[in-house]
Amino acid sequence: MNDRVALVTGASRGIGRAIAERLAAAGSYVAVHYNQDKAGAEETLDRIGGRGFVIGAELGVPGDVDAVVEQLTAGLSGRQLEVLVNNAAAQPAGPIGTDSEEAFDRLIAVNVRAPYFLIQRLLPMVADGGRIISVSSVATRMANPTQTSFAMTKGAVETMTRTLAQELGRRSITVNAVAPGATRTEANGAIFETPGLSELIVAQTALGRLGTGEDVAEVVAFLASPEARWITGQVVDASGGLHLGVG
Repeated sequence: MNDRVALVTGASRGIGRAIAERLAAAGSYVAVHYNQDKAGAEETLDRIGGRGFVIGAELGVPGDVDAVVEQLTAGLSGRQLEVLVNNAAAQPAGPIGTDSEEAFDRLIAVNVRAPYFLIQRLLPMVADGGRIISVSSVATRMANPTQTSFAMTKGAVETMTRTLAQELGRRSITVNAVAPGATRTEANGAIFETPGLSELIVAQTALGRLGTGEDVAEVVAFLASPEARWITGQVVDASGGLHLGVG
């Protein structure tokens, strides 16, 4: 993966940061995107030894894709993009009884509209044989009432993945998704301090622990590698077997 150029959205912390670090470790030059946390993105860039540049653009608002494309074009300086990782996401807004139109619209705007139109605009810049990888969630295969609208958006991402894999196959561009489960990072660690929550999740996970950002990043890095050239249109579970024995 030496000298390949990658864009990772939502890379200022959490899973996105881990993905940026892993791709850089494999030799990629990484565009580190952030929504609002510029300091976090700059820290990510520092952690990858400065092998890349920072892009700041809030997703889910008018002009978001334009801002990303403009900054990416400037940073690439005429080079092609080999790897696009759609990681940025708005988080679950609660059960249907307390959800709001505003929260629902934001989920759609960030989790569905932004990656779809980002791919559309970046396709002329993506090299033949490139990789498009989107971060989904195991929520699409569960019935969790607190994540209904969130799971709907990730289901849309998975459908987009399959259909674009068919469309872009003629350019040897692979399109896949990765579905993490309960993944503890520096960005969400406080959630897992809820009494009994970690123990409950671990008990329902085949591999017997919470996931880490690095666990997910390894799967993304493989899908971005030349070795994954024959894998496309797939949703790869990266949950450690969460709820594998349930149902």
